[in-house]
Formats: sequence, structure tokens, C-alpha cells
Amino acid sequence: MKSTRIYIFLLIIGLSLISCSRVEDYQDDPNRPKSVDAGNILPGIEVNAFNTIKAEAALASRQLAYINGVNAQQYYNWQRGSFGAYDYIKQVDKMVAEANKKGGKEYIALARFFKAYYFISLSETFGDIPYSEAIKTDNFYPKYDDQKSIYKNVLNELALANTELSDLNTPIAGDLIYNGAIVKWRKLINSYRLRILMDLSKRTDDPDLNIKQTFADIVNNPIQNPIMETGEDSGVLPFYNQVNNRYPYFNSNDLKTAYYMEQSFVDKLKNTKDPRLFIMAEKKTSTVGTDPSDPFSYYDGLYGSGDLGENSTKASNGLASRINPRYFNDPINEPGVLMGYTELQFVLAEAIVRGWIGGNANAYYLKAINASMNFYKVNTTDINTYLAQSTINLEPGKEIEQIMDQKHIALFFNTGWRAFYEQRRTGFPKFNTDGKGSLNNGKIPKRWMYPSSEINNNNNNLTQAINKQYPGGDDINETMWLIK
Repeated sequence: MKSTRIYIFLLIIGLSLISCSRVEDYQDDPNRPKSVDAGNILPGIEVNAFNTIKAEAALASRQLAYINGVNAQQYYNWQRGSFGAYDYIKQVDKMVAEANKKGGKEYIALARFFKAYYFISLSETFGDIPYSEAIKTDNFYPKYDDQKSIYKNVLNELALANTELSDLNTPIAGDLIYNGAIVKWRKLINSYRLRILMDLSKRTDDPDLNIKQTFADIVNNPIQNPIMETGEDSGVLPFYNQVNNRYPYFNSNDLKTAYYMEQSFVDKLKNTKDPRLFIMAEKKTSTVGTDPSDPFSYYDGLYGSGDLGENSTKASNGLASRINPRYFNDPINEPGVLMGYTELQFVLAEAIVRGWIGGNANAYYLKAINASMNFYKVNTTDINTYLAQSTINLEPGKEIEQIMDQKHIALFFNTGWRAFYEQRRTGFPKFNTDGKGSLNNGKIPKRWMYPSSEINNNNNNLTQAINKQYPGGDDINETMWLIK
């Protein structure tokens, strides 16, 4: 089965490359397939969506620091984002078209999820985006939909996807993530719905969205709305020691030479005696300031907003820890995570703290930490020792901060930009901007500017969208509706 999945993956990569060209250029090619089963398109879509290991996100989230030049993500000097996700949405539409030819209802339901995922990814990057008129072949100038309507429609689509899958029992052919298990897809979809609802935590007073009640309705009806119950339910993409299937940073010389642990992140792990530090980081090469009786003393980092020259000197003197070499030496490592069981437990803990659902917030919070430890393969003894510390438990009045601190650790180098977006929404953990290397006037950006392609190709609709949302113009420090 593993080799079959790998071959399917390689086939789809090839097909995806072909699809980048204009379709009409190949319509008369007798050697080109005119139809591909939806089950053959699905793996490529899954690979694109689930491969969420992003070094740039780890830099912006104060988990890693970079020394081979002034990095825009680390120093918060980014500018324009990309609309590249629309190309992935087109692939999803191709899967739907093929599924419609043969009655593949399962692929149509999954397509709702993947389109929701990509549209949300675009919206949380920019704000308002083309949605209702996006990727229509007869409309070259799609209007921009407001963020509220996008989130509302996406939640409806996800609910429909769950319902549609509940009526099916045939394994999904071509599925690399859950090997065709429909119930696991439903668990991911419903867990993802809870994530989106929590992302709307600043909009709980909007009666059109009904956020709290919708959240509670999902959680309180597990028969209709199953959610992840164990780490085995996590939405992850495994890697294999096969060509084109290896960990994305395997043999990366840049990761090997330029990426170090961020100081405030390391300090957080050291202060709580967190054994995940040993799995994430390499010991510093210098023994200055170390204590043989304290294994944590052998680790340090570089200040995220610190001066590049000073950080480089500290690194060259062996006073900072590189990212653990396994990240560039091991072709497998941890899988790519779209959304995991760990994150869900943190979401549930936060929902209890906010009064959205009943339950013991601390129990879910500790369950999330335990799941994260298991994800990083920490041994049971070390997990129990860590969790036995009284300071780990939630404290009244500090619950949200503690949940976000632990989520920040759990999302180290996985789940894309999730850690950054959680900080943007809650303000926790505090990302340092007080160093001498800090750009953007010491501010943490709230969004990306729209891509230049929209200025050239859809400027009227773009201008209207910018004027409607952002008084200060298309600026990285403007606040989108989602987080106002």
C-alpha cells in the first residue's frame, strides 16, 4: 500500500506540472489523457494542502532565527503575498468535474473541505478576497467578497461536507491521508470547523454568525459531528525515504547553516524544564555558562528582533543552538500537519475558558500538552514529570495566555502559519520587537499586501476592496475584519 501511494503521488506531481500550462495548448495532443479519475487527482491536492512545514512561519512566530542575511519574515518587513492558492482551487474544481462524470460523491464532499481550506488561507492572509466569482473561466475581473460572508459561507460548506460524507460508506480511493476512511475525514472537517469558529472569537457578538451556539452544537452532538478523539485522527501527511516523498527540508544546506533556535522560545522551554527542547534543538557548541547537572543549560538561542551582526557573532562563538540536525538529516521526521488532535484539545480548552461549552479547561489543556509530547516522541517518564509540575496547570485569569504559550510550543515548525495567526488573534505569546534589528517600526504585521498581479489585472475591484477595508491603504499594519 505504501509503495502504491508513493507511485500515485509521483503521477499526480507530473500531472500538476502539466496543468500549469494553458489547457487549450494541449487540446489536440493525442498522447495527453483527456480524462483522469477523481481518485487520481486527489493525492496531488492532499500533498499541496497538508505539506505545511514552513521555515518562514517559524521565523515570524519567534521559534527560529536566521543569520544568512536580514530575513523579511523574522524582522517583520514583509510586503506582498501570493494568490497562488487559486491554482490549487482550480485543481479541486477539476476533481469535482471528474467526480461529476462518474458520480463520485465522496470527492465532491472533500472538495468542499479543500476549497474552504484554501479560501480561508487566502482570507486570513489578506482580508477580503475574490470568492463567489473566483476562478470562473468567463470572468477575468472577479469582485472581492467581504471576509464575513466568506467565513459564513465556508462554515456552511464544511457542515454540508460532513453531512454528505455521513451518507457514504465506500472507502475513498486515492486518499493518502486516511487511507480512504470516511469517518476520519469527518472528524478532521468538524475539528477544522471548530478552529474556524475559534478564529472568529472577536466576532461573538454578531448574530448572523452565531459563533458560540454553533461551536457548542458541534461539540455536543458527536454522532452527527464527530471530532478527533486521539492523535491517530490528526490530519497529517507522512513522509517516506523515497524520491519526491522526503521531508521538505531534508538535505537543506540553508537549514543546516543558517537556522538557529529563537532565544525567547528556548527560554520558555528551559524555564519549564520542557523535554521537547532536546528534540527540537541541538546543544550549543560552547560550554560557556553550562552546568553538567542541568541538561537545559546547554541550550540557548538568538533574539528574533536582535541585530543580525550580533546574532551572527553569538552563533559563530557557539553560544546558540541550531535547529536539531534531524530536521535536515532525516528524510522522514514528523509529518506535515494541516490540523492535529493536539490543536483541537487547545481549542476545546479555550472554548471552555471563554464559556462557549462546559467542561474542565485544565483537563483539555493537559491532554493537549500530553498529545504534543507524544507527537515529538517524548518518553512517558519525562511527560509525567513535566505535567506533574504545579506551574504547568492553568491559573485563574491567565488561562488564555497559558493555552497560547503551550500551543506556540506544540506548533513548532508545523501547521504552517497557525502559531502566528493565534498570536495575532490573542496577543499571546508576546513576540519580541524591541531588538536593534527590528524593522516595521517595531510593529508585528497583521496581514500581507495584495499581490501585484491584482494591481495589473483586477485593479478596479482591488481598489474598491482596499478602500472598503483599510483606511490606511494596502498596508501590512492594517487590521482586517477578522481580528478587529
